[in-house]
Amino acid sequence: MSVENVEWVAADGARIAVHRWSPRVPPRAVLLVAHGMAEHGARYARFAAALNERGWMVYALDHLGHGLTAANADARGFFAERDGWARALAALDAVCIWAAERHADLPLCLFGHSMGSFLSQHYLVEHGEGLAAAILSATSASMGPLRPVGHALMRAEAALFGAHHPSALADILTFRAFNKAFDRPDAPARTAFDWLSRDASEVDKYIADPLCGFRCSARLWADLLGAGANLTDARRLARIPKSLPILLIAGAADPVSGEGRGTQRLAEEYRYVGATRIEVKIYPDARHELLNDTCRDEATADVLAWLDRAIST
Repeated sequence: MSVENVEWVAADGARIAVHRWSPRVPPRAVLLVAHGMAEHGARYARFAAALNERGWMVYALDHLGHGLTAANADARGFFAERDGWARALAALDAVCIWAAERHADLPLCLFGHSMGSFLSQHYLVEHGEGLAAAILSATSASMGPLRPVGHALMRAEAALFGAHHPSALADILTFRAFNKAFDRPDAPARTAFDWLSRDASEVDKYIADPLCGFRCSARLWADLLGAGANLTDARRLARIPKSLPILLIAGAADPVSGEGRGTQRLAEEYRYVGATRIEVKIYPDARHELLNDTCRDEATADVLAWLDRAIST
């Protein structure tokens, strides 16, 4: 991975890697990308190039325990010994503040995918007033009915084997389970990551990337599942600015979003507390990574058009 266009931002004692893509003309707006679990910000280069063509400045941080932010293999898939979710959220906030200060006269928007979308959900509650718009990709109003059980299991596993212990159990209960929907007698799965995309070449690129597909620690899973306890608490959601434009997108075959049903429910929860600028689009047959699926050109064009509308009204 090239580090030529990487910035470093200090956040609560950590150094956060931030990938940078600049337009050839003076930028008219800024988008910050918050990536998903077991991937990294550099994977959004194609998406960033499309935004650059429209005059957008694009940044993508590598979360704690991911990409270049993870100093070594032992740090990969791990937020922190304690308060990991709060630390990850603080890192996202530090990068948002850094980007806003760099471009004080430009609107700042946030794009969160999967785990990054759950961080972004929390960010909208805590710091939504600093954003001009937000997009939540492959997101949901819930982490599933078994979330409390999973949370307890991950806490116990971390206590028993250590906070850095890569959780094979979490991998089986999530990613492996997600892939079963794409492993049928008449159409067997080609890889363990078919659930990510219908485009085999994109799946292969993910598998070949040494900074993707790793097992995350039981502690990180406990942090994530713990954060899922109050995603739709009305008192929290009421703190999101009512007029903030929010776009929710998901694939109709994405297991993380409940095949889009969890995404639709989240939109309903936002509207229930008075949010007035909520839009949803579910892409037929698309899987988890819309920007790497066979519908990526359509999804990218939709996002760009929506962003342009969001910052112009």
